[in-house]
Amino acid sequence: MLSPPAQAPAPGHAGPPLWLLAELTYRCPLHCAFCYNPVDFANHERELDTAQWRSVLRQARALGSVQCGFSGGEPLLREDLELLVGEARWLGFYTNLITSGVGLTDARLDALREAGLDHVQLSFQDSTREVNDFLSSTRTFDLKRRVAAAVRERGIPMVMNCVVHRLNIDHVDAIVELALECGASYLEFANVQMYSWAQVNREHLLPTRAQIARAEAAIGRWRERLGNRLRIFFVVPDYHAERPKKCMNGWGNVFLTVTPDGTALPCHTARMLPGLAFPNVVDTPLEEIWHRSEGFSRYRGTAWMKAPCRDCDEREKDLGGCRCQAYMLAQDPAAADPVCAKSPQRAQVDAAVARAEAGEPPAQPIVFRSPQASRALGRPF
Repeated sequence: MLSPPAQAPAPGHAGPPLWLLAELTYRCPLHCAFCYNPVDFANHERELDTAQWRSVLRQARALGSVQCGFSGGEPLLREDLELLVGEARWLGFYTNLITSGVGLTDARLDALREAGLDHVQLSFQDSTREVNDFLSSTRTFDLKRRVAAAVRERGIPMVMNCVVHRLNIDHVDAIVELALECGASYLEFANVQMYSWAQVNREHLLPTRAQIARAEAAIGRWRERLGNRLRIFFVVPDYHAERPKKCMNGWGNVFLTVTPDGTALPCHTARMLPGLAFPNVVDTPLEEIWHRSEGFSRYRGTAWMKAPCRDCDEREKDLGGCRCQAYMLAQDPAAADPVCAKSPQRAQVDAAVARAEAGEPPAQPIVFRSPQASRALGRPF
């Protein structure tokens, strides 16, 4: 998924939600083992209707949102997608369709272009049919290539997105070649982040340090060779870094997610956090949610921090890292992000990396995203 805009307001102050992610549905024809939708998505089947989504778009634009990503699940499963894209374009949004490509027929692509769609982000799971189809538990590789060709023929800018992890990170060269073949303007290597389904499958997906080093070296060679012909994005995954990243450019700073049922969140996975109330757009205006709700205010800025973040010289730089990761690994949303070398819980991250380095076989089979698995696991992350 594309990163939010780079600008951010001063820590502790709520600027406008520049980036709106409209998660139209959790329904999806793919079954990816690293999906960022909540593990308990099957418990959240309700979806906003067309009028409610149009209201969300209007309210977000009034708050200052400038970029709107339509995602899911698979947003093409919504029959009103073209109407919503048209509404967003009329309001002045830059619009981005984040899709698996399943359902993006020539007719729908033409209708979306006519509605004003600015950009397509098309996901691939790998550079080969075998691995792509295994990781998504579907037969979609050839379809994705046809969709990429159709997007290219219409002159719509396209990002090719590939989530990389232990099972495909050694295919970086072939993935770049596929992006060039598909005519992508950008290639995003979305290093797997250990949330949601990726957290369930962490022992299968966490790469080794050597894999990360080889991938970085390969991407460096491609960047030098290609220049501006293809822009390539690659960020070292959290578990292999010494310091955390500023999560979504800071909690409640620039990023706003609205889930299929209308729950407003400061990041994709924040609903897992205990003790926080996240309002629903059906009941509460977005202006109230963004500026004054407890869910969006709790971890803004630095006032909420405790040691070691409170006393750290870098607290304004990373704002303590990820609250969801702190909760998952330290059982405390206000703890320092355990990927930080200064965190008392860093040993958990090091132990997971050590198991990956040792090549220890995972304790359980890989779990693919599905409603049945969602109900069986029964956890939000």
